[in-house]
Amino acid sequence: MTVRSLLCLLAVALPGAAAAAGDPATGRLRANTCNVCHGANGMGATPDAPHLAGQPAIYLAAQLRAFRSGARKHEVMNVMAKPLSDEDIEHLAAWYASLQIEVKAP
Repeated sequence: MTVRSLLCLLAVALPGAAAAAGDPATGRLRANTCNVCHGANGMGATPDAPHLAGQPAIYLAAQLRAFRSGARKHEVMNVMAKPLSDEDIEHLAAWYASLQIEVKAP
């Protein structure tokens, strides 16, 4: 790998790593509007709302950005994500990722 290739790779990877440092406590406060569908503890409260608790922050942030930009289509989520800043998204992702869930086999 050339030095230039390595620098390009780092330039792409580092902003994502730095941005992934959202604050769960701030995210919890921001999540009040999410609770209606996704539940206060990140477990979907309606049949068509996915569980967010325990999902990786990088995944949650990517999905919120996709909803915000319109790249991912959902009538409600596109509206809800539109006003979110990158910082809001990182905090929300950190909050839901911090929630621990337990899975038991039937």
